[in-house]
Amino acid sequence: MMKEILIATITVIGLTAAAAAEPPVALVEELRGKVTGAEFMDYVTPGQVIKIGPGGAIILSYLKSCRRETISGIGTVIVGSDASKVHLSDVRDETIACDADHAHATVKETSEAAATIVRGLAAQPAPQVTLYGASPMFAAAGRGTLVLERLDEPGERQKIDIGGNQIKGRFFDFAKNNRQLAPGGTYLARFKETAIVFRIDPQAKGGATPLLGRLLQMD
Repeated sequence: MMKEILIATITVIGLTAAAAAEPPVALVEELRGKVTGAEFMDYVTPGQVIKIGPGGAIILSYLKSCRRETISGIGTVIVGSDASKVHLSDVRDETIACDADHAHATVKETSEAAATIVRGLAAQPAPQVTLYGASPMFAAAGRGTLVLERLDEPGERQKIDIGGNQIKGRFFDFAKNNRQLAPGGTYLARFKETAIVFRIDPQAKGGATPLLGRLLQMD
């Protein structure tokens, strides 16, 4: 009996560790009513179970597939790699204009590429990321100074001191702070040791547009 309990315990620990090791695949963009298993602006991983209670709803934004799901009504949600498996709840999905490659680029990769571009800056660099909203959401955890320099036109430079009061201690939202960048502009963003060159789509609009299209991961 003790042996069976030990095996079961090891199995549960193994499954939990495997789930914890999974990279995040989606972001909780919005929560309404009673929802358990995830919180606002949490990254979620495959296999994670979310339960929706009476009057509850959740918006999940999948980083790779650019799929945005609005799930409402009593039921259960199991997070997948590109989409959710939903039992009983209603699902309304849409595809958002987003740069899916950015979801898989590591901070080290983007920072090293940006550093190389800036050191050898003889012409306008090719952006590593395209954003489809003019008010970016910067994933930048902790305290530091966010520096933005426009590369395609000289003169525009912003320095923003971030004091650790971001959303969930991690997300600094230009829309929430009534800020906007120039549609069509190419920018260099720096935060701590991270640097990324990105472009704002010419058709981008400011404000709280869908999160997938304006998320820039700096951590």
